[in-house]
Amino acid sequence: MVAYPELAAIRLGHGLSSQMPPPSGPDEILASVQAAGPDGETISLNQIRKMRSRLAKLKRNQKKGGKDDKGASEAVKKERRRANQRAQKEALRRIARAVDDPFGFGERLVQFWADHFTIAGNNTDRRLMAAAYVNEAIRPHISGKFADMLFAAETHPGMLVYLNQDRSVGPNSRLARRKKDERTLGLNENLAREMIELHSLGVGADYTQEDVRQLAKLLTGLVYTPRRDKRFQPNRAEPGAETVLGQSYGGDGPAKLRDIRAVIGDLARHPATAQHLARKLVTHFISDEPPQPMVDRLAAVYTDSDGDLSAVNAALVEAPELETHFRSKVRQPFDFIVTSLRGLGITGEQVMALKPGQAYRWLIQPMTSMGQKWGQPDGPNGWPEAAENWATPQGLAARIDWAMRIPPKLRPDLPDPRQLLQAALGDTASEALQWAVPKAESTQEGIAIVLASADFNRR
Repeated sequence: MVAYPELAAIRLGHGLSSQMPPPSGPDEILASVQAAGPDGETISLNQIRKMRSRLAKLKRNQKKGGKDDKGASEAVKKERRRANQRAQKEALRRIARAVDDPFGFGERLVQFWADHFTIAGNNTDRRLMAAAYVNEAIRPHISGKFADMLFAAETHPGMLVYLNQDRSVGPNSRLARRKKDERTLGLNENLAREMIELHSLGVGADYTQEDVRQLAKLLTGLVYTPRRDKRFQPNRAEPGAETVLGQSYGGDGPAKLRDIRAVIGDLARHPATAQHLARKLVTHFISDEPPQPMVDRLAAVYTDSDGDLSAVNAALVEAPELETHFRSKVRQPFDFIVTSLRGLGITGEQVMALKPGQAYRWLIQPMTSMGQKWGQPDGPNGWPEAAENWATPQGLAARIDWAMRIPPKLRPDLPDPRQLLQAALGDTASEALQWAVPKAESTQEGIAIVLASADFNRR
């Protein structure tokens, strides 16, 4: 039998820490979730607008000066470097917060919901927007009503840009009637489809393509305008009522933001949403083959509490399946890196103090080698959960390589491997690992044996 403090830290959080004691019980874990709220240091949309404005101005100066104006060209390069460094700093901030989270559950919830509402960034601007999105749409709601998180995520500029909502215009809207060029104006169903298929009801639920199309029409007023904080433009919205899952919304002219909030509220309360979210949570925290009784319990808690995520969190932290399915999950690369840092005694402050080159070589790039390129999942369905996606020959080789090479760089005064074994795994270490670690030929090798072990890489 695994003691609850170790069980909770390993299964619900980012592992045990040599700097902090494990949680004493469920109440302490749930109380700690508040620490994962919004961060005043994280970049905001307003700051991103100012950065864009500065860069645009510098580009105009560069264009006026021509090719011979080296000063203007250097100013543009310098501004771009600043933006790249800020984007990397935001990635480090996510790692640092996970490292410093006392029990890890809050940051694990942030990671889960940010992946559920995936947006990806393949350039600096998108990566910065993704950082603002997590801080503004996800963190404020991890213990609130799911309907509020759903509304915040779907209407955030990060999501609108990622799913090309800025290209969606109602076919009969004022804007469409004024501009007859059909090549640039039309209905885009991306946001509506992912809102139903991925974010609420789930693939296979009882909805039709017509429901998706009607929802897409209802959403047409949503748009992100970089120069101002106005996310709804009535002139782009399709007039008339739209029917989604048998319920009518709008009708007195173009749809309004309150109509969008209404449909999102109904999607959040749908029985299929309860099952979909419960299954995803159990799959992420418990097992790749989620036990149906636990899925049903969490779905019932969700329904009975009207989508209160704090109630769902409470049911999760007290689930007996945490123990019965111990080490059923393979840690994803982000989790592996964070858990390693916690075990080694690295602090968030030390993470943030890394130089850009160090941060990239020691933390960001290794995640890519392990199969998880930071902030760039393959699609809107986020990162896969199944073990076979992470326990690949290439991915495991990258973990072993990291475990051998990087800890001495992060911490030249490496701990005794036996101390790391106790700090990172407590009493859960297998007999085989307890036997092997003291027999390592060097401290560095002993550290690698712990971090590369199956015990450490599964939770």
